[in-house]
Amino acid sequence: MGEVKYDTAGRISKGGTLEGHADYNPTVLDHYRNPRNVGDIPGSPAVAQVGDPAHGDVLRLALRIEGERIVEARFRSFGCTAAIAAGSMATVMVAGRQVSEAERLTNGDVARELGGLPESKMHCSVLAEQAIREALRRWRAAATSVEDACR
Repeated sequence: MGEVKYDTAGRISKGGTLEGHADYNPTVLDHYRNPRNVGDIPGSPAVAQVGDPAHGDVLRLALRIEGERIVEARFRSFGCTAAIAAGSMATVMVAGRQVSEAERLTNGDVARELGGLPESKMHCSVLAEQAIREALRRWRAAATSVEDACR
């Protein structure tokens, strides 16, 4: 049996590929091994959790929005390599953008920025799109509630 190496993401085969991860490109693996912007944003109304914990991947996204600009994005994910990578990439993509720009992002944009996902894992990029849209919907709803309370 050949030498087996390990890294923070798991077992690496003799040839140097991450076992069970041969379908993922280096960008996906980088966001999986070194996810960006992990965590929560306490007190933010722009928080969404999408997915189904009983049947698969779950993505929680939190945004801090000042004016119409997303100034901070954080995520937590329970799921596979692609789900973690998609959550990480989504935070990178929305941070610093105008809300109107973030609203136009699609799962295809997330998958493209990741350098592609296997067809069987495209649902993970869909979770990222859904989380962005739902977080922004909740932010708008909270802003409307504050405006109504001030009337």
